[in-house]
Amino acid sequence: MSSVLGSCPARAALWCAGGLLVVGVNIGMVVVGLRLWNGEPYPAADPDRVATRLKEETRRVYDEAALPKAPDAPARVATNACYYRGLKSIAHIDRSLRDVHGFELSWQVTDIPEAVARSAQERTRLRLAGSGWELTSENISDRGFRFEQRETGDKVDVNWYRSTGTFAVSIYAPCGKVSEGFDEYNWPGARWTPA
Repeated sequence: MSSVLGSCPARAALWCAGGLLVVGVNIGMVVVGLRLWNGEPYPAADPDRVATRLKEETRRVYDEAALPKAPDAPARVATNACYYRGLKSIAHIDRSLRDVHGFELSWQVTDIPEAVARSAQERTRLRLAGSGWELTSENISDRGFRFEQRETGDKVDVNWYRSTGTFAVSIYAPCGKVSEGFDEYNWPGARWTPA
């Protein structure tokens, strides 16, 4: 009888350790399940900083293009819809998140001759490639390309369309979670005007 009682504390410790292991595994499964359900969280994004970055890149492309005309219309940083990630996206198909935005700054100039457009594109292509940007696609338009910067996820599209002679540039920043109160329609940092 004494041998049975003497082994009880050891047995209790095993039961306790086993119970803790089960609890730990269950918590781990819940965390993994939530990650699978929600997907990878979006990083935080400061709209003003993103706009500044996009406008700086736009200025570089505009300056090196050296086109004979100004853009056809004023440009501004616009927001793009971003969607749920993970398995939750299946339950929210085509429903965008209110506090997560992608950003884009686009401008275009029409009636640009092909030779002028090609020279402008080549200057931008050489600078981006030499600055560590990666070419991700070509021939988006009659003559166009896209580069991506791995550090920020920003993308630069430079296109030319033969039918209208339109030289078009779009600079994109990936989706990010913005702070509460961000008003995309009343955002002074969004405006861009070429000098």
